[in-house]
Amino acid sequence: MHRRAKLALALSLLGLVVLTGCNKLRARDQLNKGVRAYKAGQFETAISHFQRSIELDPKLLNARIYLATAYASQFVPGSPSEENKRLGLSAIREFGRVLEADPNNLTALAYIASLYYGMTDFDKAKEFRRRLIQVDPQNPEHYYSIGVIDWTLAYKPRMELKNKLGLRPDQPLPARERRTLAEQNSAVVEEGVEMLEQALKINPKYVDAIAYLNLMYREKADIVDDPQEREHYLDLADEMFDRQKKLREELQATPATPAQ
Repeated sequence: MHRRAKLALALSLLGLVVLTGCNKLRARDQLNKGVRAYKAGQFETAISHFQRSIELDPKLLNARIYLATAYASQFVPGSPSEENKRLGLSAIREFGRVLEADPNNLTALAYIASLYYGMTDFDKAKEFRRRLIQVDPQNPEHYYSIGVIDWTLAYKPRMELKNKLGLRPDQPLPARERRTLAEQNSAVVEEGVEMLEQALKINPKYVDAIAYLNLMYREKADIVDDPQEREHYLDLADEMFDRQKKLREELQATPATPAQ
């Protein structure tokens, strides 16, 4: 009886191994079908295949990444519709599950940061960009992205204040209003300048980072008290403007490399 029990257990375990192997093969088949549907733009079909693949093999990380990407591919940044919001949150949820298995997955972190930016949740977008900096510190895009968000946060209240006061964008603010704006904007302006300067340390020819540093220096100029310091930052902004203009002209003049 004891031997029979052992034999039954062995057969049961063997059956489990065979079933697990079969499920993994079926999961990969579903993944491949999903990829084909995804490339054909058949997102709903692709999502069904990816979900089935995950059911068959929950550890198949590529299926989770493709499922999240299928949701993200349908998301339209800035669209206020409930369906669009659902797609964005679904993508974030699935990429979050990828991070549970692989906390430093660059694809998942970058997608989540971009999705939150597209949903104008700038705090969350910066949170995931900071995580990307920890994992991928030599990629200037992460610093640049935080700088862009900080400029967006600083620019709107400054221009609203100047419009309210009837001032042109280049005119300095009165002392009281300048101090009020500085209290609101100083932290994001300082961070934005730091992030964009870091992006340029990594890649001195990062044209978009130069363009935004020009804009961020102008934000800085509008919140400093000393008129000479204001002129200093405006001069820096002009230098960045000339630098990015020169680089763009160089890039346009460079002949394209012929395809091999």
